[in-house]
This record gives sequence, C-alpha cells and structure tokens, in this order.
Amino acid sequence: MNYLTIRNFTRGILPAAALLLFSCKKTFEVLPETTLDESQMYRNIYDADAAIIGIYGKLETLAEQYVVLNELRGDLITVTENADTSLQQLNEHAVVAGNKYADPRSFYQVIFNCNDVLKNLGVMLEDKKITQADYNARYSDIGALRSWLYLQLGIHFGEVPYITTAPENVNDIKNSAAYPRVPFATLLQQLIAFTEQLPVLDIYPSGSSLVTTVDGYATQKFFINRLCVLGDLYLWNGDYRKAATTYRAVMETGANSTNTDEQFNTYKIRYADVANNNDLAVGYIRYREQDLQSLINNAAQGWKSMFIRSQDALWNEEWIWVLPFSKSFAPENPFINLFAADGGSYLLKPSRAVIRNWNSQVQNNGFPFDARKLFSIDTSSGRPVVMKYSYNYSLLTPLEKTGNWFLYRAAQVHLHYAEAANRDGEGKVAWALLNQGIATAYDNASVTDKTNLQQTFEPAPYNFDGRYGTAPYFRGPWHRNGGIRGRAYLTPLSTGLQQQAEALEEAIVNESALELAFEGNRWPDLLRIALRKNDASFLAEKVGTKLQLEGNAHASEVKARLLNKANWYLPFNW
Repeated sequence: MNYLTIRNFTRGILPAAALLLFSCKKTFEVLPETTLDESQMYRNIYDADAAIIGIYGKLETLAEQYVVLNELRGDLITVTENADTSLQQLNEHAVVAGNKYADPRSFYQVIFNCNDVLKNLGVMLEDKKITQADYNARYSDIGALRSWLYLQLGIHFGEVPYITTAPENVNDIKNSAAYPRVPFATLLQQLIAFTEQLPVLDIYPSGSSLVTTVDGYATQKFFINRLCVLGDLYLWNGDYRKAATTYRAVMETGANSTNTDEQFNTYKIRYADVANNNDLAVGYIRYREQDLQSLINNAAQGWKSMFIRSQDALWNEEWIWVLPFSKSFAPENPFINLFAADGGSYLLKPSRAVIRNWNSQVQNNGFPFDARKLFSIDTSSGRPVVMKYSYNYSLLTPLEKTGNWFLYRAAQVHLHYAEAANRDGEGKVAWALLNQGIATAYDNASVTDKTNLQQTFEPAPYNFDGRYGTAPYFRGPWHRNGGIRGRAYLTPLSTGLQQQAEALEEAIVNESALELAFEGNRWPDLLRIALRKNDASFLAEKVGTKLQLEGNAHASEVKARLLNKANWYLPFNW
C-alpha cells in the first residue's frame, strides 16, 4: 500500500522544505494534486529527496501532540479554565478512550510513511537509480526518525506494536496476534539494534542535495540528528558508557572546523561574553550587575535570544534540530493557540511548581530567582504565559503564526551526557558540565601554570581539556565551556554532589526543568528516572505537588494513582 502522494508533499510541508521543492523543477514536475504510483514517484535522487521532505512535512503535524504529551503529563505546565476535556484528562492522568492527544495513530501514520520510503529507497538502490552513498544517507535519516517516533510511543504507551512494514490495512494493528505489543524495555533493545546498524550516523554532509539555504533557512537543522537519537536510546536502556560516548560525538561536532569560533563554541555551552553580551547567556550590562534593569533582555543578545534570533552563528551554537512554521504553508504553528493569552486560546499555562522552582535559585549577584524564568514565561493581564514559542508572533499580524518547533539543542545533550556520566561513575565530570564548566571545576586558582590543571585526565569519553593559561599559553578545546548553570548566571551546586550519584542525578533532572521547560522533555525525564530508580514516588510526588499547588481537588487521588507503575502509560486505543 502506498501512503505517500504528491499531495502529502505539497500540503503540510515545512516552509523551507516547501520552498526548496518548488524552487527545484527537477524535484516536482508533476501536478501537485496528482496521486502517483511508486514507479512514478521514485525515479531519481530528486524524487528520493521529495519523499524525505514529505516525511518531515507529515512529522510536523505531531508538534502539538508531542509538546502536550511530554509537558502536560509532567509538572511544568497545567491547564487553564479554557482547556478542553482531553487536556484536563491528561493533566489529571485520567485519560479515557477518545482523548485526541492520547492517540497513537498519528505517530503510526508517520511511521508507516517511513516504512514505505525505506522500502522504496532499497528498490531505487537495486535499480541503480541512486548511488550507494545517497541511499546510505537517506535510509539512515528516515531510519533514525522512525526510531525516534517509536521511542515516543514507548514513553507514552509502554507496550506498542513494533512494525517495520506498511500494512495493507492499518486497522489490522488491532489484531494483537498479528501485531503483538512489545514491552517498552524490549522495544528499546530492538530500536538500539536497528539504529546501531544504520549505514551513516552523521548528519547530511555539505554538498548533499538536501543541504541548502532557502529563504534564509539552512535546511541542515531540519533533519533529525541520528547520534542524538542513538544516545537517547542508550540512556533509556541504561547503557551509560555508550550513551556518553555517543553524546560526546555530538558535542564535538565543531572540533575539526577550521573556524576557531565553530571549533570552540559549537554545542559546547559557551561562557558569557561579559564585555558586549553577544552570547546565549544570562547576563547584565558590565559593572551594573546589581541593577536588575541592566539584565540583558532582548531579541539579539543573551539567553532569551536563542528562541527569537535567525539562524546566525550564535543560533547554530545551540540548536541541533528545529522545525519551522510559516504563514505560507500548513500546518500552522499550533503553539500560539495552545499558549498565547492574546491571539490564542490560552489552553495551557506555566505551573506554580515551575515558577516556584525558578524562584528558589540564586544568581551570582545574589538576586533570588533564576532569570530564565523571565525569558521562558511572561504575564498578560495577570495571567502567566509560556513564551518560548510565541516570541515571533505579533498581534499586529495575527494571521502570521510563524515560529518553531524546538526539538533538540546543546543544553539537552550536555544534561543527558551528565546524566550518563554520573551513572557511569564520573560524578565530577557530570557536576562540572552541570555547573560552571570544565576549567572551573578542575582548576586551582592559586596556581598560575595550568599545564596540569583545568582538564579531567580521564579516558574517553570523559577526557576534557579546558585549559586557559597565559604562561605557558593554553587554549584547550573546551576552554570556553561555561556549564549549564554558569551560562544561566547561577551559583554552583554543592561539590558534595560529586560523590552522591542519586542526589546529583536529581539535580541534573531539576536543572533540565529550569533550562528546557516547555520544550518537550519533562515527562520523559521523570519517567526515565522513576524507571531507573524503580521508585514510583519520584514521579508521583512531583505531579501530585503540581496539582496541589494549583488547588486541584484531585491532587491526592492522582498522586495515589501514579504510585502504580501501570498508570504511567496511556491506554493504547486504536
């Protein structure tokens, strides 16, 4: 059965991808409303590229479901008075059949499209319509994306059918004998076995027909990072050394660049540029650090700017995988409707729990709050509003719902790496990346000669050189690493955590909440740690506290429900 049509490619394609397609006559020389059989669709490399981009166009329709499931089920987001029944059910972990968000079919639609493309890429290779190199890159891209989709299904539904073909009738999935549901732990092992064997784990290289710039958008960040997927699979499966090794490869993306800034900055969480604030850090105007009004809070500088700025050098230091929304192409940005109090339906809002967490932090200047709060949320007519997805939306042009679906960035890689390193017995390395960076954690300020300081002296993947010395002169590959909390201008956590694996793990996950709030990581974080610790209370306490702080009458009931592991997963209703 063929699931892909030219209609799929042209309606619902991401803006940059759509522009790419329409700007290449060789890619589309057919009528957009024409349904083609496979012999007409898979003729050459341009058709293969069209199929790849069509998959990502379909993927973007999952953006709202992805964020709602991964955030509302956790403790950082809650419902407003405008929320419908489906959202209220998710918030209280009381989902019943018919909930529009707890529907696995939308994920399987994209998976079956992936299966169809993977099969036809093989046919094209056999028929010599594409080269081995072109096949390897495209097969690996769609294969990794399918693994990521299945990881999402496992996180939310627990036991799911693992299907690598495109069934003739999708409703056959109801037949558990033909398509047995695989436990999450088994699914992880199957996904790892498949993803490890992908021909190419690196991103598309420069020169690929899929890597270009269209209307100012560099398409390379449009595609999933395969190493990030594999690293996450290892982390979930408890393969900590493999996870750290794989994440480290992502963190070293710029290591071989001839551009010094790319070499030292790309995915390395660069420290603040205190002189001019041209960075992605929380900062203040120099020498005015005690003046709250001097906090850097604009679209071109500082931490907030990563959610607003165009794809310039600073943007590329942080972002790994981002899918854009455009006013010109469907689907429109769903986050305006979800979060905006003005111009949207304001269905979801920041929880009191996340606000309390931000307010419990201390900045280096003594201010008793985490400035990332001011950049992640705002207040509209007294109502708290999630802002990360709405900065590029204006009421002056209400129909232009542009924006981005933020999927993966450097901070996420560092936090996941730290989580793996900690579990692998490297607590000091994990603590360093969590706090103020390698150089600071491994330094002795009283010693001028840094030859044997500011580096870990650990075997790979824990071998970091952050030396920044004057006499003798050193500029180690990680000398600009400022750490997650360092970049956020927060005081470091106790060094005693370096020898307390479980306490450090909770600190890492808490930092993820502060740094990555609303980006689709919270429920997976809570679930992964609860599974690892075999401690239902870890998850239940946090969700119960969220509801209690919101005055939800069912808080105790929900907490009790989540003490049963079976209630962590959504019902698999087809």
